[in-house]
Amino acid sequence: MKIYVVSGLGADFKVLEKLKFPEQHEIVFIDWMIPSVNENFADYVGRMAEKIDAAEPFYLLGYSFGGIIVQELNKLKPAEKVVIMGSIKSDKEKSRLIRAGEITRLPKIMPVSFFSDRTTTFYSVVRKMFDPKNPRITQYFRVRDPYYLKWSVERISEWKFEENPNVIQILGDRDIVFPIKNSKPNYVIKGGTHLFPATKYREVSNLLNDIFV
Repeated sequence: MKIYVVSGLGADFKVLEKLKFPEQHEIVFIDWMIPSVNENFADYVGRMAEKIDAAEPFYLLGYSFGGIIVQELNKLKPAEKVVIMGSIKSDKEKSRLIRAGEITRLPKIMPVSFFSDRTTTFYSVVRKMFDPKNPRITQYFRVRDPYYLKWSVERISEWKFEENPNVIQILGDRDIVFPIKNSKPNYVIKGGTHLFPATKYREVSNLLNDIFV
């Protein structure tokens, strides 16, 4: 069976490359696409869904923003199982920072130039939130198109979703991006920051092998 995987905001497969999946399954990474100007979330998710072959059963796995995406994909093309890592199951689980962005609409106001490689501000914020002790954190962020990054941050802050109890959630207990206190995850990675799929890959791999039997 295929496991379709969507990585985190701005991240490609590298942040998940150390994970060991069950050998009987085929892993298919769905790469991020650059959104069209003013493209709405539903249309974007629809384009991502085109990469999924729903003619046969499949699983969905999403990390961080990818966890949000796979839950939206599941509405269009239902999966046998949906697993999210370092992500949230509904807008009720948003952190105070994300809620503040939603209320103030700051992500929408911020210029695209803020998300450019020309400024280190965005990536210094990312480092502090994702894993402040990891000096190589930027190696995981390969999709650096400023418009894509701004668009994605806006979509996260605006996201509204009713929790699906069948979604399997894995969270790190030291995650600042999506604090565990706001959720009731199925599995907890002890000592896991937001980058736990990369830093706690052995434990995560064991979990995934148990889940995707």
